[in-house]
Amino acid sequence: MKKYLFTTVCTALLFACKGPAENASNSPSADAVVTPGTTARIDSLLQDMVARGQVAGISALVYEKGQEAYFGAYGYADREDSIPMARNTIVQIYSMTKPITGTALMTLYETGAFQLDDPLTKYAPEFGDMQVYTGVDGKGRMLLEPVDRPITIRDITRHTTGFPNRPDIPGLSEALAASDPLNRENTLQELGAKFGALPLWFQPGSQWEYGPSVDVQAFMVERISGQPYGEYVREKVLDPLGMEETRYYVPEEDRGRFSAMYRLEEDATLTQLPDSTAKIEQLQRWPLTRGGWGLTSTLDDYMRFTRMLLGRGTLDSTTILRPETVQLMATNHLPDSVEERSWLPSKGSVGFGIDFAVRVAPPANAEENNGVVGEFFWDGAASTLFWIDPVNELSAVLFVQLFPYDPVRLHKKFRDAVYGPYKPAPDPDSPGSTAAETGQGL
Repeated sequence: MKKYLFTTVCTALLFACKGPAENASNSPSADAVVTPGTTARIDSLLQDMVARGQVAGISALVYEKGQEAYFGAYGYADREDSIPMARNTIVQIYSMTKPITGTALMTLYETGAFQLDDPLTKYAPEFGDMQVYTGVDGKGRMLLEPVDRPITIRDITRHTTGFPNRPDIPGLSEALAASDPLNRENTLQELGAKFGALPLWFQPGSQWEYGPSVDVQAFMVERISGQPYGEYVREKVLDPLGMEETRYYVPEEDRGRFSAMYRLEEDATLTQLPDSTAKIEQLQRWPLTRGGWGLTSTLDDYMRFTRMLLGRGTLDSTTILRPETVQLMATNHLPDSVEERSWLPSKGSVGFGIDFAVRVAPPANAEENNGVVGEFFWDGAASTLFWIDPVNELSAVLFVQLFPYDPVRLHKKFRDAVYGPYKPAPDPDSPGSTAAETGQGL
């Protein structure tokens, strides 16, 4: 538990410490991350990606200390129709939906509607008779055991529920496919009932496995609030922040700004995916309003969300969450006992909070993602990315519409462009070393 406590203290200290730029001639402060050299690096990177055919279009927005520090958009939102990538281009943000759902859930937490360690069964009896998969017998029938403890709300916020999500688990994957809880024709209430009737893949709290936990968060928001999830998130989060273009459904009049989706083929060529499949979630209204993905947004809309979090829950005199709630979300909730963490370690020296990865140690080498201890972030399946850096009072959003998900070529290079070349963290025992010096490029 030492690492958990250390991260909690670090995050508390960072938060305790802590409108567009007028024009490009504004001089950066002496300790600014985004300098003219930074701007040149980012511009060069984005232009090069387009020129090399690695992306059709790409855009980025960075705010630092309350001001716009960088904006750039290059290439095409729709290359075939010669529609440029622009500031108001609408993109699919996929799993960058998740932190918005987590924020909606935590507005209920602030009213005292639940505690993080409450069992789901307190609000949803659908999860009252859970069993855990242990394998299959000689006839391919699932072997099951009782749960060691109930699933808690904390489990659904940090991906330690045990809900199955893979297609290669003998017996259990077949049961998942037959139940089809994530079918877009289901309601959230049907989704909850279906997951409640399926065996868990592992004991709650025993490992980290990315999956449908945030869809269950949306189900819980709906169940606890008594209000349809889509209405609740708009009323409590999106509308107060002025995020009018962050939506599940894109109306006809806005589709000219809705970016095409591309796939980078093995021969390094880009193929535009047909709208009939790539935009199937957003071109009509479906019964299922997923918490885990499905929203579209624009750079400025999503930046308002990140700036609210950087502002400890408040933006432009509008308060969505209390500072201590944002701090709780941005604190690592994975104890050392959770050793199996799937691919989470590939994102760097991170733990996981409430719908965010949380950096708990500085990068160990130049190959690891660049970043600062205390940052919290997430990304999306079409290679979008955002992060919030309380140390430097900075937030960044990167938009692109590219499959397969490409964090090495896109996210790593973008982070390096923002922070500069890798520098080893100073020895914490050396004279003059401070907690704020554990990042790089600072």
